[in-house]
Amino acid sequence: MGKKRIVQIIAVVSVVAIALFGVHQYRSRVIHDPDYAQGQSSGEVIVEISQGESGSEIARNLFKSEVVKSSAAFFRLAVTDNRSTKIAPGPHRLSRHIPAAQALEQLLDPSRITSLIKIKEGAWVSEIVDQLVAAGFKRAAVLDALNKLTPPAGFHGAEGILFPAQYSFAKGTSADSALKSMVAAFSGAAKLSAIDSTANDFMPMEMLTIASLIQAEGDTKDFAKISRVVRNRLKIGMPLQFDSTVHFITHTRGKMFLSTNATKTISLYNTYLHYGLPPGPIGSPGLDAMKAAVSPVEGNWTYFITVKPGDTRFTSSFQEFTNWKFEYEKNLKAGAFA
Repeated sequence: MGKKRIVQIIAVVSVVAIALFGVHQYRSRVIHDPDYAQGQSSGEVIVEISQGESGSEIARNLFKSEVVKSSAAFFRLAVTDNRSTKIAPGPHRLSRHIPAAQALEQLLDPSRITSLIKIKEGAWVSEIVDQLVAAGFKRAAVLDALNKLTPPAGFHGAEGILFPAQYSFAKGTSADSALKSMVAAFSGAAKLSAIDSTANDFMPMEMLTIASLIQAEGDTKDFAKISRVVRNRLKIGMPLQFDSTVHFITHTRGKMFLSTNATKTISLYNTYLHYGLPPGPIGSPGLDAMKAAVSPVEGNWTYFITVKPGDTRFTSSFQEFTNWKFEYEKNLKAGAFA
């Protein structure tokens, strides 16, 4: 079926609150605080930013770590630049002996957060657990936190509600707090996309399941069409027959070809064996997939296939689909999907 492409979206969920007291005083007088000039940097240092750390505390931390020439130079910048409220907690890899403005740019650069956890769109809970463990969380603590997790109203289970984004957690953050941050991000996306609305043509949990199928089956540009294919097949009682549901069962991510034996895998999630939607999501969909689940485009398509990378075709004709499948198999053998 459609080619899976996992698209990263960049969203740091936990931010540091910058204290804004004294802004008026700073703006109302001219200040000349010691600051490094460009081109004086020498080496790098890891600076740990704590959750809730104030602007003045960050400034002192940077000064002690020899990042900036004076804490006042950075603090003066922080209280006048709203971007400073986006500084994420966690360890940051920063250059030493740099201007305050450059220090702020580096603090806002996700690639410099050494503990950054990147959850990809379509990620399974099992994969997210492995990522958290790789980031230093204890597996037993993560699994315990999963068992205690409370899904938002209208949803159940952990699969699909750990929102795909980039996360940075301060040192000492519990697994429970980390997972709650992901669920909070999901709640925001669910509200923004209206996937949690009971006014949709499916209930919230079913909408999330559809969004996860859309995410797994195609590229962003095709999401709204795949959403329509799902509805068209369900409407006429046609099995979905999505390869992604079998990949979810067998944990075979990234494999284009699905064998006949694989389609016979016993599971309620196997849409080759069972009609209707699977019993739950098959991964964590991103915001675009959620929006597409809510708003499919109009069309009579019941088939789609990715003939080659970037070329996904939709049709209501089984004969046309069959012809395209031969083309897909030819491209697969030629290594087009390698």
